[in-house]
Amino acid sequence: MMIVDKVVEEAISMIFEELKDLREKNSMFKPCLKKVRGTVQYLRPLIKEIQGLNKELDLSESETLDFASAIKSGAQLVRECLKVRWYCICVKAGYTEELLELDDSLQRFIQILLVQSARDVKRTLIILQSQQAGVNGDGSNQSVSLLSCHVPALPSLIVGLDEPLRELKTRLVESDRRVLVVTAAGGCGKTLLAQMFCHDNEVKARFNGNIFFVPVSKTPPSLSLVVQKLYEHKGKDLPSSVNEANAVDIFRQLLNQLGPDPTLLVLDDVWEGSESLIQNLDLQIKDYKILVTSRFELPSIGPHYRLNPLNGKDAMTLFRQWAFLEGDNNHIADDIVEKIVDYYKVIPLALKIVAGSLRRRPEEVWQRRLKECGSSRLSSKSSDNELLSCLQSNLHELKVIFKEYFMDLGLFPEDQRIPAAALIDMWTELYELEEDSDAIAMLYDLTNRNLANLLVTRKDVNEVDGYYSEHFVTQHDLLRELAIYESSHEPPVHGKRYEEPVEQRKRLILDLKRDEHPNWCKEHKKQSVSLACFQGKGNMKEPFYAHLVSISTDEDFSSNWFDMQLPKAKVLVLNFRTKDYTLPEFVKNMKKLMVLIITNYSFFPAELRNFKLLGSLNNLKRIRLERISIPSLSMTRVPLKNLHKLSLFMCSIGKAFSNCSIPISNLLPKLREMNVDFCDDLVELPASLCNIIHLEKLNITHCTKLTSLPEEIGKLENLKELRLRSCISLLALPDSIKNLRELKFLDISDCISIQNLPEDFGGLCSLRKFNMRNCSRLEELPSSVSGLGQLKDLICDEEKIQLWEQYLPSLTNTVTRSARDDPNLNWLPLFS
Repeated sequence: MMIVDKVVEEAISMIFEELKDLREKNSMFKPCLKKVRGTVQYLRPLIKEIQGLNKELDLSESETLDFASAIKSGAQLVRECLKVRWYCICVKAGYTEELLELDDSLQRFIQILLVQSARDVKRTLIILQSQQAGVNGDGSNQSVSLLSCHVPALPSLIVGLDEPLRELKTRLVESDRRVLVVTAAGGCGKTLLAQMFCHDNEVKARFNGNIFFVPVSKTPPSLSLVVQKLYEHKGKDLPSSVNEANAVDIFRQLLNQLGPDPTLLVLDDVWEGSESLIQNLDLQIKDYKILVTSRFELPSIGPHYRLNPLNGKDAMTLFRQWAFLEGDNNHIADDIVEKIVDYYKVIPLALKIVAGSLRRRPEEVWQRRLKECGSSRLSSKSSDNELLSCLQSNLHELKVIFKEYFMDLGLFPEDQRIPAAALIDMWTELYELEEDSDAIAMLYDLTNRNLANLLVTRKDVNEVDGYYSEHFVTQHDLLRELAIYESSHEPPVHGKRYEEPVEQRKRLILDLKRDEHPNWCKEHKKQSVSLACFQGKGNMKEPFYAHLVSISTDEDFSSNWFDMQLPKAKVLVLNFRTKDYTLPEFVKNMKKLMVLIITNYSFFPAELRNFKLLGSLNNLKRIRLERISIPSLSMTRVPLKNLHKLSLFMCSIGKAFSNCSIPISNLLPKLREMNVDFCDDLVELPASLCNIIHLEKLNITHCTKLTSLPEEIGKLENLKELRLRSCISLLALPDSIKNLRELKFLDISDCISIQNLPEDFGGLCSLRKFNMRNCSRLEELPSSVSGLGQLKDLICDEEKIQLWEQYLPSLTNTVTRSARDDPNLNWLPLFS
């Protein structure tokens, strides 16, 4: 690929040089020249982005090679034009026509590139999330998306796994063995070892890009979903509708297509009871290997390799990295550190959590922790309950509020990335936070204590602008189990803890498989019947105390809900995997509900039914929908009277704003913030949205088909923030934007199709921050920008700063930042 990159770069440099010469030496073709030169300038960053995307997705090099060939031909044409003398009028017409044809050809390439960009935007998001995920050295499960089959990146420091890696290569790669199970207790580094195996140069050379990394977990995905993921990973169209009956045959077709190159499939975190999934994927195909990681030996699957614990030296290296931040003055006695490491060393995850709890704490706290360890040490054969008990002891040092935040992470499914935006919605309402940044600060605190990992997938990773749609949290499944354990048990009394009755728990967390309800449901029904009989009232249900409710269902769930009374619930988190989903009827009685978060983890956007139930919830302030197909917002039939924030992530919303019998401004009368991210079927923002006069924040990012904004946007007189990041097909900003006199922040970064700003752009008299990074086609500014007197922070590419130079003397408060100036704004592959 590096050779291809060089070829393309040389071709572009060649035509740029020829165009420069033509401009200086020959004025005969100036009109055509200006057109071609503008097209090439627009094309150059697009090709660079596609090259980066091809690297990430292992796509064919032919796409950029074709561009290089066309551009070289164009350079040759320009060179011939140089030879034409001014008096040769008779040949001018012929060359003019050829130059125009060249421009048309390059324009067609631009359209192809835009289509390719839209095609791959979601897949690139998944990849970048995976790239950011490798921050742990404890082998914790770092998968960040149900749809990702890419191998997560490795942490900067890995110790103690070189010999296991060599052993793995010997047992699997260099032998005739087809399947190998890596086994060890939770938190011992199985996943990290599997990731190292996939990143090993010899392994990558052997499998030549055919490496799939699939998280399985305690609640495994269906066989058909796994097969869909594998096809998506290779960018191949499914041959037919995939179901459980034909999934094996369709997977066999894929393996045959990938041949003769060998294929490696890694199934991470497989639990007992999921053996059938592995057996279905274990096909008699030449050079096809399966690597499994599991807490269990899974004897029915094949031979296993037991991962041994870290030795003392390696454990000490990791502990010091986790416990002592760079630049810290360590005053803790060596013998205390050594004894603590000796106790926890066999479980790297436990070692990491202890390190986080002791970081920057006085020596007395370290001594107390050492006393709590006792005389016996953790063993590599420790049960899950023993590990949980060990981890639980480290929560004693947490303040009550930190512990609450930690337990809230258990509301989301295991081994899935948790959107920071969802946590912001929950915590802002639950804990009455003033700013979104307060919630992010809490996430950083949890990360510093090694209780979670905060991942940022946007290009300008460290840019702080108050928007967190590309911030995600991951957590080891043992820590999730710990959060759920803490949520379901009463505080310790005389060293003992008892399970709290389900009806009295503050957090009600349900994981439903098929239509099987937990055993306590039957008991709850019996108690409700008894209560109704005792009080002489029919249909009376005993209420639940829960303030936060999370319900997760699998692919086989048929929306057969049992009735619950949740009068105190303020947060409802619904996670599912089906193609269509019906909101439970009991939602309409959740009168205190403030936050609703609905996430679909299946392959395609799902239909959501019973949405009209939300119309009766007068306290509902925030709704977040992910991977949902929304036919029309009018399906609520009644207004969401107090909804302040609506977030749509990877949703199908092309028809959501049309066919509304009720004006959107009447359905959402108090909406203050609307976020639309990665919704790739949004073509035009409806004018009716601009009648929501209370709207203060409008964020539309990575909507690759959005071409225009309505002229009516000028009606949003209270709008303070407008983000249009990575809307690559957006052609222009409407002239009426000048009327947004309260607008303080505008982001059009990566809007590569915008060629100019409105003439009256300077009418944005309150604008303080403007991000126009990578607006590659923007060639000139209106003179009115000199009126942006409040502008303080201007972010753009270095070559665009010259556009502002003549206006900067009048913009005395403005500080300009370029990608080259700011290490936080360095270019990364297409779409963050």
